[in-house]
Amino acid sequence: MNYHTYFDKNAAPVECCIVGTGGFGRSFIAQSLKTPLISTRVAVDLKSETAADVLRGLGIDAAKIAQCGTADEAKAAWDKGQYIATGDLATVLGLPVAVVVEATGHPEAGARHCRLAVDAGKHVALVSKEVDSVVGPGLALRARRNNIIVTPVDGDQPSLLMGLVTWAEVLGLEIIAAGKASEYDFVFDPKEKTLNSNGKIAPAPGFAEWMEPATTDLAAIAAKRSQIAAEFPQRAVPDLCEMTLVANATGFLVDRADLHVPIARITEVADFFSPAESGGLLVAPKVLDVFHCLRLPGELSFAGGVFVTVRCDDAETWQMLAEKGHVVSRKGDVAMLYIPRHLLGVEAATSILEVGLRGVSSGAVEPKPVIDLVAHADADIAAGTVLTASGHHHSIVNVSARMIPAGALSDEKPVPFYLAANRTLKRAVKAGQPILCGDVELDETSELLALRREQDKAFF
Repeated sequence: MNYHTYFDKNAAPVECCIVGTGGFGRSFIAQSLKTPLISTRVAVDLKSETAADVLRGLGIDAAKIAQCGTADEAKAAWDKGQYIATGDLATVLGLPVAVVVEATGHPEAGARHCRLAVDAGKHVALVSKEVDSVVGPGLALRARRNNIIVTPVDGDQPSLLMGLVTWAEVLGLEIIAAGKASEYDFVFDPKEKTLNSNGKIAPAPGFAEWMEPATTDLAAIAAKRSQIAAEFPQRAVPDLCEMTLVANATGFLVDRADLHVPIARITEVADFFSPAESGGLLVAPKVLDVFHCLRLPGELSFAGGVFVTVRCDDAETWQMLAEKGHVVSRKGDVAMLYIPRHLLGVEAATSILEVGLRGVSSGAVEPKPVIDLVAHADADIAAGTVLTASGHHHSIVNVSARMIPAGALSDEKPVPFYLAANRTLKRAVKAGQPILCGDVELDETSELLALRREQDKAFF
């Protein structure tokens, strides 16, 4: 595809407001300063000073930045051609901004921002997967009713994977599985006999023989590698969260509620994510999953990219492609096609331009609640415990996630993971049990809860 013909290079720039100036938000602003068809003059964070500091850090003259606390101040600054930093999205919704990019990663704040933007008639580029996993289909429906769009964002794996899936479908390829690499590789050093992942190094005795194992039993390979790497986390809530978004866009399901997540070489992905009758791990058709990229020091990473595995329905064609370096399974009946990148805010522009110039989403036209990402107790948790979400991954101590068929909220149904985040348990939960809606004190003033109930009413 020629992007210059897809996006009219003579169009006026799409005016954007970024909400959340952390890693993704900062990278988006930095790239938008170089993107002719995008203008990002409005930045929102918890404090206007934080947003202003980011703008200054990107080389914008301090004299051109206005910290605004009211709508009138924002309007005056806009008319002067200034950049605007503010601590509240509501302050700038009267400006002629076309797209609000929500990148806070905070479930409750993000829900409020999306609701405000949609009700103000602004398109929303929803980076915050935490919000999307709980109320994404409902927000998209609310937006359609207001003649605007809520879109996922290229640069993050969900949108890139939706694009890869639909590309494969347009080509008529039979998709067996779709997924992504986890954020952190597993790097095996054969000299030191250690594994390194996300800055942690641990002894890995015996791992060398499982780099190129003699057995062809993939379940055994996955189990042994996982056992040797037991000191490392092997399932991350954000990975399951991102696959939930893809499920709701594509209708794909999962083989197991916490995914298989094998530790695999890039050359092995087609084998692991093959049907069981071909020796792979999969029982169900069209499933979503994740793998940890296993490599040696100095070898190329999958870079948190995305993949599909597809049926090789013409042996001669796929033999030719295998000879050209494409990843084909040992049996030659499944191939892995992939995009080895996700560039965060650096490549988000394509989604912004799709919604701003072409009036289409980078994801599904009408996403539906197919999967719920729900909270699961990994240890006994006492009543009165606050389920605090913290850190880069917004993780909760002693709580993991599962992907289950979506349904309406009720006291006896598992609670969506990010609806439980930062709330108090009102009754104890035993290890190994789902945390139910009735176990959690759900604040009736919560915008996230209100939007979820609206979604449930629309779809269930």
